[in-house]
Amino acid sequence: MKRQVSYQWRLRETMAAHGMFTATDLAQPLADRGITLSSVQIWRLVTQTPERLSMPVLAALCDIFGCTPADLIATKAENAAPRRTATGDTGPATQIAPIRPKRARIRPDQ
Repeated sequence: MKRQVSYQWRLRETMAAHGMFTATDLAQPLADRGITLSSVQIWRLVTQTPERLSMPVLAALCDIFGCTPADLIATKAENAAPRRTATGDTGPATQIAPIRPKRARIRPDQ
């Protein structure tokens, strides 16, 4: 059974719980911890779910808010539903023998 995993980026909720409501509020605390990001990078970090995140940035965010990575990233894993076949069966796919061409026989002219 395959598992489907997903995650939710909760930086904006964490910021609001600490009284920070704009992305610019995060610039100075990050700079105090040696993380220099442009205003656009900080805005993307706050408003969008990152695909990749550097460990120093994650550690700085955890230090700023006094939380753990689990507080910033909510993960979820569940069993994936089996794929449906064209016949509507959800069971294991049946094995179909491959179609093989018949060998041609060349006969002399009769």
